[in-house]
Amino acid sequence: MGKIKTVKKESPEEKRSRAKKIVSLLMKSYPEAMTELTFQSPLELLIATILSAQCTDVRVNIVTKDLFKKYRTVQDYAKINQAVLEEDIRSTGFYKNKAKNIIECCKGIIERFGGKVPNRMEDLVTLAGVGRKTANCVLGGAFGIVEGIVVDTHVARLAERLGFTKESDAPKIEQDLMDLIPKSYWYFFSNALILHGRRICNARKPNCSGCPLHIYCPSAEKYLLQMK
Repeated sequence: MGKIKTVKKESPEEKRSRAKKIVSLLMKSYPEAMTELTFQSPLELLIATILSAQCTDVRVNIVTKDLFKKYRTVQDYAKINQAVLEEDIRSTGFYKNKAKNIIECCKGIIERFGGKVPNRMEDLVTLAGVGRKTANCVLGGAFGIVEGIVVDTHVARLAERLGFTKESDAPKIEQDLMDLIPKSYWYFFSNALILHGRRICNARKPNCSGCPLHIYCPSAEKYLLQMK
């Protein structure tokens, strides 16, 4: 286990340099990092991402396995009775709000975008249930377009632990990360950090002793001391 490099007051340049080293380590640990949501089209990724709020990707994939066979087009979702869709997605949690958003979102796609999921951030965020997080997921995963960094609970937690932000608001966290991480790595970085948050740096008991990032993490020493 390498010696922890204590992170004191950093200049912006020093923080960017540390961030690049962390990206390099993430690339070695998660070379093919991508969303774990199962999808075959932009519409499927959009629906799956809406369902993933406050729900695990594993559970979403279980639900969408049947959902995507039952509903195949935006028209299918737009015309479905909300109560029926609620039952289809009940196990993902917050199903009433999610069902309403999915139906309204698909109506918006039909009315304003010719029935096709738009591939621009400014268009996606006008749809019901779609914020920057969901839009970034869809743009990066379905279209290969990078406009920002996905900030979910894992990314927010790790960004704070790594000393990359002091913000608690997702858009502000995203901006702090975009200032540090080269744009060419934004999509990879968010997906790798999500995987790292699930597998190593979990919320209650982060596995700092088994973490490849620990030598560049200002929180590692604190958690390692707690383990002794």
